[in-house]
Formats: sequence, structure tokens, C-alpha cells
Amino acid sequence: MQMKYIKDYKEGDRVFDIYLCKHKQSAVTKNGKPYDNVILQDKTGTVDAKIWDPNNAGIEDFDSLDYIEVYGDVTSFQGANQINVKRIRKCREGEYDPADYLPVSSFPIDDMMRELTGFIDSIRNPYLRKLLQAFFVQDQEFIKAFRQSSAAKTVHHGFVGGLLQHTLAVTKLCDFFCTQYPVLNRDLLLSAAICHDIGKTKELSLFPQNDYTDDGQFLGHIVIGSEMVGEKIKAIEGFPPLLAGELKHCILAHHGEYEFGSPKKPAIVEAVALTFADNTDAKMETFTELLENSADTGWLGYNRLFESNVRATKTE
Repeated sequence: MQMKYIKDYKEGDRVFDIYLCKHKQSAVTKNGKPYDNVILQDKTGTVDAKIWDPNNAGIEDFDSLDYIEVYGDVTSFQGANQINVKRIRKCREGEYDPADYLPVSSFPIDDMMRELTGFIDSIRNPYLRKLLQAFFVQDQEFIKAFRQSSAAKTVHHGFVGGLLQHTLAVTKLCDFFCTQYPVLNRDLLLSAAICHDIGKTKELSLFPQNDYTDDGQFLGHIVIGSEMVGEKIKAIEGFPPLLAGELKHCILAHHGEYEFGSPKKPAIVEAVALTFADNTDAKMETFTELLENSADTGWLGYNRLFESNVRATKTE
């Protein structure tokens, strides 16, 4: 029987399939009755599930990151699907294909990586090109993590290859900006675009966890990325200090505002351009995912990120 994916469920559907338990947490109701909060995941997304009777004989013992066969019903809570779990069975290897449970970019990772390295080859400044090659050509451990990382835990590009997809999109936007605004230093801006989120390879663990690491909690990807760039620069003899400062400033300022977690506000024109490119791709991808994950048309309700009641427009 073909697997039914989380994105296809509707209120009232019966659930009987295998899912990855992304998270499990025991809790207690206001009346003192124990229950379990569970987050189920497949490659199309996640859904909250509740086990209201965890001591039921039909609930086998399982933990986070186990693959479990779930039997239950889809209900609606505060406008979102939720699964009321009746039975659970822990699955054995061979009963499931892990590829069905990891959300992956819709674009081929090899093709995106090839396009990104093409931009690196176009950088004329020898110091910036050496720096980018040190990460994206020579550092195999970094390359593996970069190809597999997401760009966020939940907000946008939260899938395998998401960091690469976001980085490539931001780089392409910055390349376009350079054709419109000759004041921009293309080598600096594109180098900053390619490096702006590299700290996410250490901020977030790889799937299936895709959760914040200790460094991610303590420092965040902006500071981590600046430190990573600084370490590579130390190994490049004669790297101009001012250029190093400009590049790290672009990384440190790319969220634009202090309230958005940016340690610095943009002080050079390339940092301004990077901020707009990063924000544009993040917002467009967020809205794209919002539309893809909703079967509704018309008004979709209030969205916290956009601070607006958002609407799905008709496409011809």
C-alpha cells in the first residue's frame, strides 16, 4: 500500500502508516492525567500528535527518532491538523525507506552545487577566490555538511539541501543587483552572499534531528559564520585586513536590524544589498511553502511572520 504523506491529510482522515518520531515528550493534563506529545515527520513536513492514554496496551514503547507505525485519527486544533493516536508499533529496519521521511529540496543538489561553484570561479579577487575555494572546493567535511544542511529549523528552507538552495538564490539575487547598481563591488558582495549562512552548518544538526546545537544556542549562525571565515582567512597569506573586515561585516550585518538578531547594522553598500537579498529569498520561500502546504484558496488567516492575514491568489 502506498504511503500517505502528512501534507495530504485532512480533518476526519484515518491514519495507519509509518512515520518518523521527530520528538516525544511526556506531559500532564490540568487534571493530572499523563499524556505524550509527539511530533511525526515525513518528507512533506511534520504534524503534532497526542497520545492521551500512553499506558494503553496498544502503545508500544518508543522514543524520539524511532520509526513508528501509527494508528489514529486526524483532528483539528487551532486551525492545524493534529493526530489523536490510538495505537503505536515500533518498526524494524527494512520496514521503511528513510528517504520518505527526510524533507529534501525539489532542486537537484548536484546541480545547485555546480551552479554555486560557477559563481566562485567568476570571482576575480585572488584572496576572496582562495577563501571560497578553501570552503567549497577543498574542505570535504564542510562541503558534505553544507550540501545536507537546512537553512532553518522551521521558518524557511527547512529541508535537506535548504541551505544550499537559499545560498544559491541569495547569490543570484546579489549578482542581479550588481547589474543594476554599478556602485556594488561584485567580488565582495557575491563572496559575502556565498558565505553569509555557512554558520548554519554548525548551528543546526543534520536531519533527522535538524535541531539547535550547543554552539547554535550559545552563539547563533551569524557569529559562528564570521568565526569560520576568520579561521580560513588566517591560512591565506597576505589577505588584506580591510577586505577581511568588510567581508565579516557583511556576514555580521546580514539580518539588518538588532531586533532580528543582527550584531551590526549595515555600514557598507554591499551589506545593504546582502540584507535585502537574504530577506527577499527568506520571505518568498516562506510564502511559497505556506501556499504549498495549504489546500485552501482565498484568505488563509493571520501569519505571524508577515504580520498580516494572507491570501492565496489564483494562478492561471
